[in-house]
Amino acid sequence: MSFQRDILKLPNLVSLLRIAIAPLLFVFALLGLEYWFLGALLFSGFTDVADGFIARKYNLITTLGSHLDSIGDFTIYGTMAICAWILWPEITQREILYYSLVLFSFLLPALVGLIKFGRFTGYHTWSVKLAVFVTFFGYVALYAEIATWPFVLASLLCVYAGLEEILITIVLPEERTDVRSIISAWQQAKKTRD
Repeated sequence: MSFQRDILKLPNLVSLLRIAIAPLLFVFALLGLEYWFLGALLFSGFTDVADGFIARKYNLITTLGSHLDSIGDFTIYGTMAICAWILWPEITQREILYYSLVLFSFLLPALVGLIKFGRFTGYHTWSVKLAVFVTFFGYVALYAEIATWPFVLASLLCVYAGLEEILITIVLPEERTDVRSIISAWQQAKKTRD
């Protein structure tokens, strides 16, 4: 019953919308519609901001919502990575180091969380929030051929954020949502031991 009630909360519906955008992004990429792809991608970024804002503003925060948000992020970032190869293979090949850093910074923490807890983690750390913001704009700047440096900066922020999430997973004895930093994780783990 709680799942049915929580799934219908507005922020969770917004997260589901973000997940549903992924197939549309693939269609635009396969049809070579670069501007439609980038527009839909920016809209998915808007939904990522909107779901968290709505959840906090109207006190609609749920564990399900945290997990849906993380699944949405994973789905969109995986889609972004694959579609970059489809739409802009030359640019992606040229920036393969930074592209790989961004990709593995999202994949490895998810894998570590799946191995330890059997599910995607939903930490929503401050470093991930910053990395996601910069990555969205860096990705658009790179593939719209405006500038490369925002994507390079994004890759470095992603590495830091990914390492922090892996450390949080290692430190926490049980899965938790909305852990804002490694310091917060250490404090929570210490309380659990005491």
